[in-house]
Amino acid sequence: MITTTDVSSFLTRRRSPHGWHWTDWLSYAYLAVGVLLVLLPIFWMFMSSIKSPRALVENDPRLLPYEQLTIPAADGSRQLGVFIWTKPDGSKADVAFVGPRGANARVYELANPSEIIEVPRTALARKDIIQPRFENYTDPTIGSTQSRTFNFLRYFWNSTFVTVVATLLTLVVNAMAAFALSKYKFRGRDAMVIVIVSTLLIPPTVILVPLFMTVSKLGMLNSLWGVIIPAIATPTGVFLLRQYMLTIPDELLEAARMDGASEWKIFWRIMLPLSLPALSVLAILSVMWRWNDFMWPLIVLTQSEVFTLQLGLSTFKGELNDNMHYLLAMTVLTLLPVTLVFVFLQKHITTGIANTGLK
Repeated sequence: MITTTDVSSFLTRRRSPHGWHWTDWLSYAYLAVGVLLVLLPIFWMFMSSIKSPRALVENDPRLLPYEQLTIPAADGSRQLGVFIWTKPDGSKADVAFVGPRGANARVYELANPSEIIEVPRTALARKDIIQPRFENYTDPTIGSTQSRTFNFLRYFWNSTFVTVVATLLTLVVNAMAAFALSKYKFRGRDAMVIVIVSTLLIPPTVILVPLFMTVSKLGMLNSLWGVIIPAIATPTGVFLLRQYMLTIPDELLEAARMDGASEWKIFWRIMLPLSLPALSVLAILSVMWRWNDFMWPLIVLTQSEVFTLQLGLSTFKGELNDNMHYLLAMTVLTLLPVTLVFVFLQKHITTGIANTGLK
């Protein structure tokens, strides 16, 4: 995990210890632009997720969640918008908008609500305040009304189950295949590796129909196992782990065999611990694949109670009400698990990728 010391040493790194070189300023400017390009859309999405539905419909370009100030009408039947009225003498006053009348507007000053006057509409400016709507997060998750139409917790559990179980099975199956292809010598091993890697050239959409027929024949439609099992063995994972396991000395395995260790114990006690950096890289990739997968769950799952989170979000948009404020809030929540996985496993990424394929 990245520590505060690592961050501070990185941010103060320079070409020369005696001063700042022009290449240092250029490098940091380049990094700053890259960070803004990556993080600004995510930050904009988060700020939009706490805006009101009216602000989203108006396509308010402002970053902060501004909303027009309103006050209840005298009879309590509706909310009146508050405007800033610029008087002819240049002074300003807060007024409540009662209704239009031609080119003018019927308003009354908040200090004198009993007197309704007419003012030009051009003299009025909306009075906005910053008012974040955190209920965009609580309504779909714990709110009684939205929970009946969008069962976020159920979809979240389905996605978590699919991601965790599929990632564990992917690591075990790919590691066993990589162990056999890297440490056992048999006829056709190199040809088998070439065939496995060449499957990366096949677009996934080509095998959707036969894969669907297979899952249907096995009776796994509308089942989370129908989403998990078909993609457990991945050519990317087999190739990645095999290339890393080739760097592990064969002498360790021979010494374990001389001590009477079984092949399973060699795999479980020696190969897996030594392959932890590569396994961490594959785990991050698997979590991203499974958590963000949309196409295959859309084909296999048709009942709402087994929807994954990505599939549930696609059905959250109604025919007459798009619920964009809720959709943005739930999209932000879907980013958190993948981000946390990356934060806790990122220290193994550089080691795993750097050592993969080195002899």
